Amino acid sequence: MEDLGNTMCVVTKSWPRRLLSLGMILILLSGSQSRISAQEGGSHIRVVVNLVQLNVAVTDKNGKYITDLHPENFSITEDGIPQRLATFAEGNGPTRALVDLAQERKGAQGDDQPDSNSNDPAIATTATLQSLIAGANVFILFDTSNYMYRGFVFAQDAIADFVRSLDTADKIALYSYSRDLSRVATLTPDRSQVLRAVRTTVAGDEAALYNTLLLTLRDASQYKGRKVVVVFSNGPDNSSVVPPEDVAELAQSAGISVYMISTQQAKLEPVSTAVFERMTAATGGKAYFAKNWRDEKRAFASIRDDLAHLYSLSYYPRSNPNRGWRAITVRLVGDQFKKYHVRTRTGYRLAPTRFASDTPNTAESRPQPPQ
Repeated sequence: MEDLGNTMCVVTKSWPRRLLSLGMILILLSGSQSRISAQEGGSHIRVVVNLVQLNVAVTDKNGKYITDLHPENFSITEDGIPQRLATFAEGNGPTRALVDLAQERKGAQGDDQPDSNSNDPAIATTATLQSLIAGANVFILFDTSNYMYRGFVFAQDAIADFVRSLDTADKIALYSYSRDLSRVATLTPDRSQVLRAVRTTVAGDEAALYNTLLLTLRDASQYKGRKVVVVFSNGPDNSSVVPPEDVAELAQSAGISVYMISTQQAKLEPVSTAVFERMTAATGGKAYFAKNWRDEKRAFASIRDDLAHLYSLSYYPRSNPNRGWRAITVRLVGDQFKKYHVRTRTGYRLAPTRFASDTPNTAESRPQPPQ
């Protein structure tokens, strides 16, 4: 994130604007489900650690997706601490608890003994799995600023084709932005509703990408399961007060993969290029730079294929004294897999959710269902 900060610092160049940025972030995030309240008499912070969910792409040197991997093929560490997988899924297939998979294997071998870890709180329960539905919650953020005037209809066509092509298990929301955010279609499995919304979008004024992307991420974070944001942008941000490094960190902490499709104009602008590439890489997504409408459609097709081939992994973090940024590393186990490339988010920030005077600050809270 240090490189992100060095590249993106041009967004805020004065203390007044940085203070305004901080104030806006606090306002935008004030509606979070988790609230912080102070109590008299030496209250202690209690940290609630939820299930950490990862979208993981595995490809070879040519970018071809590697399929049919199993839970034991993955190794996850958080701040160097080995983690134990709780759930596993491939593509839009069902999410399974590792304890269920182990019991199935024992049953196939004729072993009726109960699993010794069946009561382990680190293993996801059936109730938890009911919230981890197949498919993804896809939020499309469409640039309708004055940068988009020339290619507006072509962009609408590309988005419409993308919506039609997504797996039927996916739910889709369409947002548009110029200076402000417009929630054109809220999250729904109804493709016709989203397609109608695409055609109702109209070009606006200046672009506030990072402000509106922050709001989109906040909306997406309220949903459970796999979440992605797909941004279609035709130019640099010229109206935001929120620095992009804060937006990237929110996406990482919420477990939301960000994909960005930008036109050639933005690629010729070095600051926007660096921001888009680093923000998407940090969240496990991708950045695309389209020279024409054909490239735009190819970029959307690539994102669709990515969503269909992602592995969904989750774990309950083991005891860790770090109450700030936690680094996540995912590797493949086995010499035969060393040549493959793994892409996922690089970490998240742990935030205190409540004060509790009867809870020592060294105690770990019981794992909660995923957010």
